[in-house]
Amino acid sequence: MTRYKIAWLPGDGVGVEVMEAARICLDAVGFEADYTHGDIGWECWRTEGEAFPQRTIDLLKASDAAMFGAITSKPVKDAEAELMPELRGKGLVYRSPIVRMRQMFDLYTCLRPCKAYPGNPLNYQEGIDMVIFRENTEDLYAGVEFSPVPDDVKAVLRQHSKAFAPFSGLSGDDFAITCKINTRKGCERIIRAAFEYAKTFGYPKVTIIHKANVVRATEGMFLEIGKAIAKEYPGIAVDDANVDAITMWMLKNPKNYGVMVATNLFGDIVSDLAAQMVGGLGFGCSGNIGGKLAVFEPSHGSAPKYAGQYKVNPIATILAAKMMLEWLGEIGMAARMEKAVAEIIAEGQVRTYDMGGSATTLDMGEAIAQRLACVRC
Repeated sequence: MTRYKIAWLPGDGVGVEVMEAARICLDAVGFEADYTHGDIGWECWRTEGEAFPQRTIDLLKASDAAMFGAITSKPVKDAEAELMPELRGKGLVYRSPIVRMRQMFDLYTCLRPCKAYPGNPLNYQEGIDMVIFRENTEDLYAGVEFSPVPDDVKAVLRQHSKAFAPFSGLSGDDFAITCKINTRKGCERIIRAAFEYAKTFGYPKVTIIHKANVVRATEGMFLEIGKAIAKEYPGIAVDDANVDAITMWMLKNPKNYGVMVATNLFGDIVSDLAAQMVGGLGFGCSGNIGGKLAVFEPSHGSAPKYAGQYKVNPIATILAAKMMLEWLGEIGMAARMEKAVAEIIAEGQVRTYDMGGSATTLDMGEAIAQRLACVRC
C-alpha cells in the first residue's frame, strides 16, 4: 500500500476543529500517510507579517497533496492594525494565502461538487447533483490592484479606453482599480477540464456561465473558447447562461444542471449558491487542483465566533478528504468514505446545529469514522 506525504494546514478558527474530524475519518478508512503540519493564516500574519511563510511553501513542494482548513482574512487597514507593534509601518501588505497558493502552484481548477444527500433536512430539493468548475488563478482574483491609482496608470487608461473618460478627472485617492485578467490558456484548460469530467462521469451537459453581453473582452473570450471546445465533445450537450440569470434558473430548475464552468469570481459566487442548495457551507467541499499538486478544503471560512466550540459541521471537510483520496487514486477508500457520510446523513441520528441537532464537530466525525470501521471489519 502506498504511503503518502500530506501537508496538513489547519489554519485559523474552526479550520482546526473540522480538520481534526477529517483526520479521524481518514484514519478510519485506512489511509496510510505521513501528515506534516504547516503554519498558515492569521497568526502567522500577526506575528511574522507573512500569512503564507516560506517553510509552508517548501512543505507543499515536498508533499503529494494537502488538506487545508480555513483562514481569517481582513481588509488592508484592519490587517495592518493587528500586526505586532514591531511589524507595523514596514509596508507589509496582507494577501490571502490560499489565493497565493493557487497561483504559486498553478492550482488552476477549483472543483466544487454539490450533491443533495438523501435525508439531509437542509436540502433545497432532493436529487440535486451539480459540479462547478471555477478557474482558480486569474480573473478579478489575480491580485493586480491599485489604490490609490498612480498617475501613469491613469494616463495609460485615458490613452487606451474611451470608457475611462468619466473617471479621468478623479484624483488617485478617489477611486480604486482591480484588474480582471483572463488568458486564453486559462480559459481553455478550465473549460476542457469541465468537459472531460462530464465525459468521464456521465454528465450529459456542460453549462458555460459568463457575462459576455456586458464584460465583452474577458467574458466574451471565455464564451467563445467554450463554444469552440464544445465541438470536440459531440456526445455532450452544451448551453450557456449569464451569471445573473443562472442564479435564478438554478433555483427554479436545479435538476437541469450538472457540470458548470465559469471564470474565477462568477464560479466562486455560483458554487456558494449551489452549496446552499445542498445544505449550506457545512456541505461545501472544494479541491484546488493543478498538474502536480492538489489542495483540498471546505469552502467555508474560519468562523471566529464559533472557534473553540466544536460546533461547526465537519462534513464539508470530510468530503474534501474524500476528494483528496479520489485525486490520489484511492477510489475504493473515497467511495467508502462517501457512503459512510451518506448513511449518517440519511439516518439522521447525528446532526450538528446547522442540521437542527446538537452533535459536536467531533461527534459527527466519530460517527462517520465508526461507520467506516464497521465497513472495514
